[in-house]
Amino acid sequence: MSSVLHKRTTWVGVDFSSAPSARKPIRLAFGERQGQVVRLNAQRGLSSLEAFDAWLREPLAPDARWIGGFDLPFGLPRELVTHLGWPLDWAALMAHYGALSRAEIRDTFAAFCAARPVGGKFAHRACDGPAGSSPSMKWVNPPVAYMLHAGVPRLIASGVALPGLQSGDADRVALEAYPGLLARELIGSRSYKSDDRARQTPERLIARKDLIDALEQGRSRLGLRLKLSHAQRDELADDASGDKLDAVLCMMLAAWSDLQPDYGRPADADPLEGWIVAAGHLAPLGAVSTSAAPPSAARQRATKAAASARPGAKLAAGTASAATEFAAATATKGSTDSPVSPFNARARTRVKKD
Repeated sequence: MSSVLHKRTTWVGVDFSSAPSARKPIRLAFGERQGQVVRLNAQRGLSSLEAFDAWLREPLAPDARWIGGFDLPFGLPRELVTHLGWPLDWAALMAHYGALSRAEIRDTFAAFCAARPVGGKFAHRACDGPAGSSPSMKWVNPPVAYMLHAGVPRLIASGVALPGLQSGDADRVALEAYPGLLARELIGSRSYKSDDRARQTPERLIARKDLIDALEQGRSRLGLRLKLSHAQRDELADDASGDKLDAVLCMMLAAWSDLQPDYGRPADADPLEGWIVAAGHLAPLGAVSTSAAPPSAARQRATKAAASARPGAKLAAGTASAATEFAAATATKGSTDSPVSPFNARARTRVKKD
């Protein structure tokens, strides 16, 4: 167990954005654990990267510490770094990467992809496959390369500990977490969120409610149960973007990590690429948990009726189910591994802001 037993620990989930705003802030979820139960204590939104910087540096009480699960990549693929001739030491690589502009990153990565065959445009980290996460060099759909560029230098400068990558303040521990890993464990491939209002469908609302139910019932192999108030449950379900729920998923992963030796870091984790919490512990890519059952017909009808009754709601008749929508999207002509595709043949994407 990684806990410092005499310290009061808060587990934090961070749904990060490289371009936060008042409309789409960085979302934080704060919780505490008692035994196998993790209680959500508070949520918070940060509307700028400067606010994110300030939060990382907020003073802690002498008896307090936090462990955070951050939804952004902490490293780049070794194959890519080697090909570009960039530093093979993580700290030196991050200093080099942080000094680049976004335009330089885009042009460099686009040239790398252009020279590779269809179906293998991107280089991947070893941890991407087990986690089902996007390659960290992807600059669109979602722009995780920009998230790394905006987030990791700030983590380094704040002096937090990054296990396996950088020593730092043991009372502020930052881990890479991917909410889609835990969501997939609980509801399979069903889509539960979208930033596009036209795609904020009753099916996705049902999926969010089922995901929340599964977290509260402790149906994942994390062995933890989420504790929510009625108001918190409604707030998470009503956020069609899924950002608040993603922060809670990262919080649960952070809480699990504190029960593991060295926060669950694999013995063979690549010190250049980094690692993702629980990526080797939960279901492998493409697996569907036995608890990931489709919603009942009664629940679908009730949720559609409730959504239709909301003021201003305009739900198109005959909306395709989330599973059908996903299948149709992945069947689009052309390479699903192309830089501009929202889906990747090897890994599910992080649905993210700009």
